[in-house]
Amino acid sequence: QVVESGGGLVQTGGSLRLSCAVSGRTFSTSTMAWFRQAPGKEREFVTRIRWSGFSPYYADSVKGRFTVSRDSAKNTVYLQMNSLKPEDTAIYYCAANYGGTWSTSTQDFTSWGQGTQVTVSS
Repeated sequence: QVVESGGGLVQTGGSLRLSCAVSGRTFSTSTMAWFRQAPGKEREFVTRIRWSGFSPYYADSVKGRFTVSRDSAKNTVYLQMNSLKPEDTAIYYCAANYGGTWSTSTQDFTSWGQGTQVTVSS
C-alpha cells in the first residue's frame, strides 16, 4: 500500500515536497514512480526510481526542477518540486511495481495511492 501526502497551494516559482509512505515489504528491485493528472487530461508519468536508489528518470517537463529520492529506513519516497509552474497543477499519484520495471506507463504499476493535490497559482 502506498499513501501520498504533502500537496498544497503554492505560488509560481515556489517549492513543495511530496511524500509517499510504503507499507508492507519492499524489495530492492521495486520501482517507485510518480504520476500526475491535470483536469481533463490523461495521467502522465513524472519520475521513477528503483528502491535501491539507483536510476532516477524524469519526464522532460520536470527535468532539472523535480528530484525523486527514497529513504529506505522510513519506507518513504519523496518528490521535491522546485520552480513550480501553473502547468504543474495536478493530482500527484505515487505508484509501485514491486517486481521492478523500466516502464513509464501507468499500466505497468500495480499499487497506487489516492493522490494528493498540487495547485500552483500564477
